[in-house]
Amino acid sequence: MAHVNVVNKSTLNHVKLFNFFLYGSISILLSFFPLYFQSAGFNKMAIGMLMAGGPFVSIFANPFWGYWSDRLQNIRRILVIMLIGNLIIVQFVFQFDSMVWAFIAMLCFFLFQTPLFSQSNSLILNTIEGTSYKFGSFRLWGSLGWALLAVAVSPLIDWIGIDNLWIVYSAMLFLTILFTIKLPTGKVEGTKKIAKGGYGQALFGNKYFLVFVLLGVLISVPNSMNQTFNSLYIDQLGGSVVLIGWAAFLTAIFEVPVFLLFDRYLKRNIPVMIGCLIVVSLLFVFRWYLMSIAVSPVQIIFIQMLHSISFGGYYYIGTTLTAELIPVELRASGQAVYALTWGGISGIIAGFFGGWLFGTFGPQMMYQVSTGIAMFGAVGFSLLWMWIRKDAKYKVKADSEGVDL
Repeated sequence: MAHVNVVNKSTLNHVKLFNFFLYGSISILLSFFPLYFQSAGFNKMAIGMLMAGGPFVSIFANPFWGYWSDRLQNIRRILVIMLIGNLIIVQFVFQFDSMVWAFIAMLCFFLFQTPLFSQSNSLILNTIEGTSYKFGSFRLWGSLGWALLAVAVSPLIDWIGIDNLWIVYSAMLFLTILFTIKLPTGKVEGTKKIAKGGYGQALFGNKYFLVFVLLGVLISVPNSMNQTFNSLYIDQLGGSVVLIGWAAFLTAIFEVPVFLLFDRYLKRNIPVMIGCLIVVSLLFVFRWYLMSIAVSPVQIIFIQMLHSISFGGYYYIGTTLTAELIPVELRASGQAVYALTWGGISGIIAGFFGGWLFGTFGPQMMYQVSTGIAMFGAVGFSLLWMWIRKDAKYKVKADSEGVDL
């Protein structure tokens, strides 16, 4: 049976603080990046292309870094490399006002940035493997960082100017690197070694995982469009930089109780988790519909509160479902593939398609289209749930656990 090295409380606290500053740093960047590019003279379509170019790289970056995390059995080392690369490359991103050079710099930047969340999730899951600790009690620190740091620094950014965003982000990223020093390696002892040539089969041999990943794209494309263009929507309706910071705060702060509730009540049963994804997908449909009829920045800020249960729920359930469907020795790679639905494929579609919709027809139309896409995702998960209920393996397991499918 797989087990982990004994980790002390101090080490676990470092995992929490690392997630706090990691998510907080990325929150600051993603919340204000579109505004920075707009101030640099880029139009909506160009901003969409800049944000989509990076996710294109993540299609290769996530599996690449996931593979080396599994190969070396040292996620901490991979995180340090990515964070240092991130810190160096971002300095170049902020120096270019040429579309071509900015696009190239973004490609390099996202090579190091996009896999950070999936690898930090793998570190948490491997660290708590075989213990009584739950994923949500660690991941909620990321939500706290995302919420608190974005709203805390927004007045500072408003004061020093959006052109100096690089100073704030670099300082926060440096703090994040400091907290990697006492992180556990993320190595899971006692796991079997994947036979040569069996890596792909072990990772993609589960048909349900493949369908889950594909359906995840339908749910994540609208979410990526919202993430990319939400701040521009608020700005277009007359909102300030400080309001954008509060939007980021309300987006994440209520993820904390959501993660704790899932820790306590979510059953680690695959059909049950897919059933929960149906409900979450319908919440996305409702959220994007509300965004399509919003007429003020304050309305948008309050609608963002639905992010906690929609994205927070999908993120938690999807991470847990991936851990259940993929062998533990390939956990980093499995989480990397799952991350592609959020930062890779969906980011490309959201950047180009969302940028075109926003620039040509306006944000209301973009969110109307998002409502329809999310509805297709809900239907897809409903079909997957009916399909997996007929699988004798999962039905027997559910019956033995007393779970009603």
